[in-house]
Amino acid sequence: MTMTRLSLSLACWGYDRTEALQTGAVRPDGIDLNFQVLDVEETFFRMLRNREFDVAELSMSSYCVTLGRENPGFIAIPVFPSRFFRHSCIFVSAKSGIEKPEDLVGKRIGVPEYQMTAPVWIRGILQDEYGIDPASVTYVTGGEEEPGREEKLKLNLPDKFKVEPIGPTQTLKRMLADGEIDALHTARAPSTFYSEPGKVRRLFPNFVDVEKAYFAKTGIFPIMHVVAIRRDVYEKNRWIAQALYKAFVEAQRLSYEQLLVSASLKTTLPWQIAAVEDTIATMGREWWPYGIEKNRHVIETFTRYHHEQGLSPRQLTIEEMFAPETFAEFRI
Repeated sequence: MTMTRLSLSLACWGYDRTEALQTGAVRPDGIDLNFQVLDVEETFFRMLRNREFDVAELSMSSYCVTLGRENPGFIAIPVFPSRFFRHSCIFVSAKSGIEKPEDLVGKRIGVPEYQMTAPVWIRGILQDEYGIDPASVTYVTGGEEEPGREEKLKLNLPDKFKVEPIGPTQTLKRMLADGEIDALHTARAPSTFYSEPGKVRRLFPNFVDVEKAYFAKTGIFPIMHVVAIRRDVYEKNRWIAQALYKAFVEAQRLSYEQLLVSASLKTTLPWQIAAVEDTIATMGREWWPYGIEKNRHVIETFTRYHHEQGLSPRQLTIEEMFAPETFAEFRI
């Protein structure tokens, strides 16, 4: 007898670690995936505003914001399709006079959205590692490359945080190059960093060394995105949390293997094998872990930052963030 498989839509960017799900080489138990490859900004906007997908990659910060609201619309599984050390994503205007992290105090800093995950990590890292109070600067929000961007979620921040929107025709990339803002905390490098290098530069030009030292000290590889299931879909079929988790883990396992194949390079990076070997030497063979226990310290650090920066009314617990079916695995 043929059993009916559950059809679910999944919106996610086209990562190497999700490629096997996209191609169908890995299929979740009992599920047919309609995999839609979308830029992360589009996925976040459509999922948070309209709940258009059954399952979607979602900003870690935006997801945490929704958990502080009445009747949260999503439940996550501990799969983290995007992680990124963000020291490289602090850009400064040449006109600002900023030379070191401590010079950021009192300055005007652009952020596409205050609640974005990347700026949450940047503010937290600057606080923990360099003593910079997140409330000691003015945040200027709006479109980085295009005018008209707004916060995807309405925020109610404590008064000590100073947040101002830019004008309807302004962009952060232009304001940074022109010195109208002093710095930028972002996920995407502003185009003026490449087109006008004399006007925009990184705060940490040696960011790889700085990020490796940060990892050696803290053990943190910052999580940017989670995989979230619409809560109404999850409640009808709670078994899908474990089925999806298993499939994401298997797809990632294949990507780990492929990155070490030297007969023919998986990527267009000429020194891919050397980069992988260096990463293993620095971070271990499972450098991009999924699951709760291997990420507990990273998640709890982020939820602390989220609360300290006024985005959560209290520090969220891991137990309320993830589907309980994913907290333990069977053993034979």
